[in-house]
Amino acid sequence: MGSIQNLGANDIYSWFLASSASVTSANDTPRAPAPPPDLKINLIYPCTQQHVSKYSAQGARVVTETPAIYREHIRPFMREKRDAGRLAWVFNIIEGRTEQEDVIFREHSGRQDDDEGFLLLPDLNWDRKTIASLHLLGLVERRDLWSVRDLARRHVPWLKTMRRKLLESTTMLYPQLDQDQLKLYVHYQPTYYHFHVHVVHVMSEAGATQATGKAMGLDNIIGQLEGMEGEDASMQDVSLTYTVGEASELWQRIYEPLKKRGLDG
Repeated sequence: MGSIQNLGANDIYSWFLASSASVTSANDTPRAPAPPPDLKINLIYPCTQQHVSKYSAQGARVVTETPAIYREHIRPFMREKRDAGRLAWVFNIIEGRTEQEDVIFREHSGRQDDDEGFLLLPDLNWDRKTIASLHLLGLVERRDLWSVRDLARRHVPWLKTMRRKLLESTTMLYPQLDQDQLKLYVHYQPTYYHFHVHVVHVMSEAGATQATGKAMGLDNIIGQLEGMEGEDASMQDVSLTYTVGEASELWQRIYEPLKKRGLDG
């Protein structure tokens, strides 16, 4: 492997660009110029069993999370993960301790009780160069929204404002893009329980993370919330169907036991 360029690090995560071509000759004399990077390397250290399970080849299952299953099983699971410190890297960014050079846009109201702030930065899986595979991350600063489940009808004006500003800031930074070349979505289940929005190029390869059963379009979420009655109506009131890996904790600890008891869906 040739030269390796560090792109950044935060908590247990580090990411690099590297070249698969050698940069030295047979007598170890450096070649010039160095080949451009063609590899993206993500390093997780120390790596937990949950990380190993997530990235291991495994079967998948389709599950339906009813409001009752969410309330009785999934919400306590989310709380357990948040209390275990899995969000340290997110809070490092929000609180200005790491990756501030990568922040593309930050929205503040200037109030100490602000609950509408958010920031935009490159997703760690993007090489930061290939526009056709652009992938940015919009992190909200408020901590009461763990996932799409916490969104209520009263959040619609805020969601629309955030959507507009995410699109405007992205096309301002990358003027070769039009807003209709971008798609915004959220994951459910997400990898970590702090609400965030993915901003990607519409032509980016739609792998498993953008497939039905994982990704939910932000516009569709807004539309669903607008159709609900009452400001307190929320995504906790509906059933959500999605896929989980057979090696995941969600399947092994929650859905497989529910299935055996005949209570899934």
